[in-house]
Amino acid sequence: MKKCKVALIVISIYLLASVLSSGLMAKQLNFSSWLPPGHPIVADMMVPWMENVKKATDGRVDIKLLAKGLGHPKAYFDIVKNGMADAGYTCNAYSPGRFKLSEGVELPFLGNSAEANSVAYWRTYKKYFEKGNEYKGVKLLGLMTHGPGQIHNSKKVAQSMADLKGMKFRVPGGIAAQVAKSLGIVGIQKPASQAYELLSRGVADGVVLPLESIKSFKIIKVVPYTTLVPDGLYNVSFYLVMNKKTFSRFSAADQKAVMAESGEAFARLAGKAWDAADQVGLSAMKANGNKIETATPAFIAQIKKATQHLEENWIKQANAKGVDGAAALEFFRFNVKHSK
Repeated sequence: MKKCKVALIVISIYLLASVLSSGLMAKQLNFSSWLPPGHPIVADMMVPWMENVKKATDGRVDIKLLAKGLGHPKAYFDIVKNGMADAGYTCNAYSPGRFKLSEGVELPFLGNSAEANSVAYWRTYKKYFEKGNEYKGVKLLGLMTHGPGQIHNSKKVAQSMADLKGMKFRVPGGIAAQVAKSLGIVGIQKPASQAYELLSRGVADGVVLPLESIKSFKIIKVVPYTTLVPDGLYNVSFYLVMNKKTFSRFSAADQKAVMAESGEAFARLAGKAWDAADQVGLSAMKANGNKIETATPAFIAQIKKATQHLEENWIKQANAKGVDGAAALEFFRFNVKHSK
């Protein structure tokens, strides 16, 4: 009887070791978000991605959203790098100066579709930006841009730089803040989640945000005037990252499966969701009776002239990091048009 018990214990240990070594035992991982679960970024982009990863790995890579975010949006790179969360995301622009190459996809007039821009972004990263090693310390899983950024304010539909001069706008960091400054706007750099508080208290007169955000952040009533800039006043870029040690624990097969659902696949998934959310936001603004106008050709010409230096400056910065900035932008623009 003792021999049978010993044999059973030995067999159990052997089977458990086999399961662990083959990567077949699922381990639930933590995903931290600084936005609420109902926001389109979380509900329509991150959660579907997690579900796709779980399915692709037969449940072995099981990522769950934490009930509460672990810190300020600008801290998420280090939150994931240091292992406080297994995975997370945030805007490149919330860490000014840290992701200089990614600022190239945030420039004005790059496109009207988040899906096209996001796919082009990933392709441009792999071909040009990856060598810059700006995501050192984490495993980069995905990149995306939001829909084209537009001009929203509480005073009037802006149709000239004169209309904007001296207005106080909540802005992200990065290129969007530089665009706002170039147009004579006084920028207040705060996370988008603080937009309602800033606007309702009169601290800010407006925001630069994609159409989706006007509904998501519940600011439809406090910014009733919108100017649509064809191809976007700017874009904001985001990254999706995983802790390096966490990723290294996956089997080679599971690493491959995770990346098959990330990269360009994630860019397309997220971009489509952004485009859909922008349409929902636009419909909600119209239903509220907001006044929405497309920028006139004269205003567009003013914006292009005022922001031309931003592209020139970025090309110089990219070149200084060993990346052909002009070629990278040309490649990005080509892929925006051929993202299918």
